[in-house]
Amino acid sequence: MVARAVTIEAVTTSPQHIRDVLGRHGLRPRRALGQNFVADANTVRRIARLAELRPDSRVVEIGAGLGALTVALAETGASVTAVEVDARLVPVLRDAVQGMAVRVVEADALTLDWSVLLDAVLAGAPRPEATLVANLPYNVAVPVLIRVLDEAPRVTTILVMVQREVGERLVAVPGTKAYGAVSVKVAYHAQARLVGRVPATVFVPRPKVESVLVRIERRPTPAVDPVEVPAAQLFALVRAGFAQRRKMLRRALAGVVPAEAFEAAGIDAAARAESLSVEEWGRLARCTTTPSG
Repeated sequence: MVARAVTIEAVTTSPQHIRDVLGRHGLRPRRALGQNFVADANTVRRIARLAELRPDSRVVEIGAGLGALTVALAETGASVTAVEVDARLVPVLRDAVQGMAVRVVEADALTLDWSVLLDAVLAGAPRPEATLVANLPYNVAVPVLIRVLDEAPRVTTILVMVQREVGERLVAVPGTKAYGAVSVKVAYHAQARLVGRVPATVFVPRPKVESVLVRIERRPTPAVDPVEVPAAQLFALVRAGFAQRRKMLRRALAGVVPAEAFEAAGIDAAARAESLSVEEWGRLARCTTTPSG
């Protein structure tokens, strides 16, 4: 069978083209799913380039939508598994990528079994690792990324487009306003950095906020040894600290961390949660006992 040649321009070239595709299929973007479709070939090619894919790469795309980014990823020569939760869009997506090295999966990234999915994605792969690329709406971005970091260690690289506020939380460092429990979770598993900004003008419908591109690269091992400090214990402590982030740690963690544990860990009890790095949280957890959860 001769593969059908598909280009990004054939899928989406402008906001009007997106509106025409939606209208032809009787579709409207669903606000509940946070659907904002990328309508710019340069943007999706930029995302594919920043993902640093190779012809033998295995890629999982979350929220494939109408297929513009999917096609850009496939054009790199990588093998792509495109996951889409909206059953209405799946036939349109399948048609857009027909003849390309793309497998379309109708599933919800918040509930799918990552182990099963990656078994299929990596079957016959030269390396046991996958790249995740996604355009994630505000309401699911953090839960999806945390699930992947916690449950899918074979996903070693993530290139994600998210609302700027979310992106700033993902890459935040200690002592900054955006730094919180999510920042600690990301730092525990990976190193994250902002690699670009995306204006609202490239989306249909146009959102009211700017988006950013974040590249997340998984560490070979977590920043805190999970044998010495189980992850559940560590993050129970982190959540407790940030639940009252304006208070000094000795007050925010009263009844959780014994007073002597701060000195043993080399942590200033008068500091606030936002000043501790993931490694410092690990030291504090190692010197105390917290409930798991």
